[in-house]
Amino acid sequence: MRFPTTTSVLVVGGGPVGLTLSLLLSEYGVRHLLVEAHEGTSLHPKARGVSARSMEVFRRLGVEADIRRAGLPASHVFFYRGRDLVDPDFVRTGVSGGAEEGIERTPSPGLICSQDALETVLLRRGRELAPDGIRFATRLLSFTEDGEGVRAVLEDRVTGGRHTVRADWLVGCDGAASTVRTGAGIAMEGPTGLGHFLSIRFEAPLGEVVADRASASYFLTAPGRGGFLAVDNDRHWIYQHPYDPQSDDTAQLLHDHRQLARLVRDAAGVPGLRVTVRDTMTWRMDAQLAESYRRSRVLIAGDAAHVTPPTGGHGMNTGIGDADNLAWKLAAVTRGSAGEGLMDTYQAERRPVARQVIDLSLANSRTRTGYRIDDELLLTAVYRSTAVIADSDTPYRPPLDPGRDHWGGELGGRVPHLRLAGVPGVSSTLDLVGRRFTLLTHDGGAAWQRQVDTAGAAGLPVVLRPLATGARDATDSGDGTAPFGVPSAGAVLVRPDGHIGWRAPRPPADDAELLGVLRQILSARPAQE
Repeated sequence: MRFPTTTSVLVVGGGPVGLTLSLLLSEYGVRHLLVEAHEGTSLHPKARGVSARSMEVFRRLGVEADIRRAGLPASHVFFYRGRDLVDPDFVRTGVSGGAEEGIERTPSPGLICSQDALETVLLRRGRELAPDGIRFATRLLSFTEDGEGVRAVLEDRVTGGRHTVRADWLVGCDGAASTVRTGAGIAMEGPTGLGHFLSIRFEAPLGEVVADRASASYFLTAPGRGGFLAVDNDRHWIYQHPYDPQSDDTAQLLHDHRQLARLVRDAAGVPGLRVTVRDTMTWRMDAQLAESYRRSRVLIAGDAAHVTPPTGGHGMNTGIGDADNLAWKLAAVTRGSAGEGLMDTYQAERRPVARQVIDLSLANSRTRTGYRIDDELLLTAVYRSTAVIADSDTPYRPPLDPGRDHWGGELGGRVPHLRLAGVPGVSSTLDLVGRRFTLLTHDGGAAWQRQVDTAGAAGLPVVLRPLATGARDATDSGDGTAPFGVPSAGAVLVRPDGHIGWRAPRPPADDAELLGVLRQILSARPAQE
């Protein structure tokens, strides 16, 4: 394959965040190139929890079913606590969220799918959508930025050949040690070294041992140390062994498979367990946040922008949310329908979410005997930026709502899930959201159609989607109020990422008001007459 010399977006990093961004950019028709230094996808399971909000993104991308086939069954999504894997006094708890309360808040609940399996699914679909747009075994050597684009020097790690690519935008999805972030001079803030762990990937017939207590994660309580992560809850496992870098000789231990197998047997509480060590890695628990998500034409996402303690399972999912927020904005700017100021809303909307996720995860790390995985936490994200048309008296609340004091339909929030019937391929209000802005109304109407036609004629197409009359939320009292708290004559404008950007109680008198709203959200200037 010939190496491109120009592209709209250069994505550095082929993990879950970079691959998700690639899929989204392909869906929006954005020409891009993704490069990853490794020769293939991750060999280590690493992150495993895929939250409900991430699964909603994958639902929109058409890969939800493939990911579910690659993950653990829902019956295994529990969390075990005991002194070892055979402790008769173990405790087993489930996830927290609407499903166990009898409330369906999403059509796409989260699941456990190890990162190596997830990346395989995403890469396969990414190459289907952009056959020449994903290059592994290719690393970023350097880049320069001039205010109008980025000139990047890339190296083919197989041939040693070097290539120069000119991109309008550079996005670093290249992890906690991000080359892009360092090259852009963006600093990280927050503590490091909160814990050190030796991760052992191994095979052992533990499925029969945990048959009556199958879980996604097995936390060991004193005198046990660390914990086990199920890859398939049968033969494939990870053991996370905490260590002290000042006193433990992990460099020697990494290559001593007999000692590693002994650590696994002792932690499992099964002396005669047959253990085959496959590989190891060490990692450090940090809690850091980038001071900025953007330097001119350079952006960062995922672990390059925020390093989150794994206690909560939100790190990878927060990065997937970054990609979802960023992709439609890059698409709008690169095709000329939005002003560059729209890119500033990426940091304004996503950085506060990461800040709260880090704080919640830190709190979990200090109470490991009591915290539960909140699968639906990221569904509660609410954005405040110029890409949301909110009233000046809109009360402030944190971007995430762990207590569920607010739920759905508010400006900046995700459009709520409501079951729909009667339309092939559409079973949820989430399925009404597509590549373009979507105007949801109760039953359509000529006035709203004129608004949509005016916007489309000006080059800002919007899809008008009336809600099925049977779509009602749990608080609807039958008084003529449509879902999301909007009177039946009103509408909500949903952005391509599924967040509500504007709400109107009734059709405006001016047929061009929706056009003005879109230009405001997009930081776009009116076209010259």
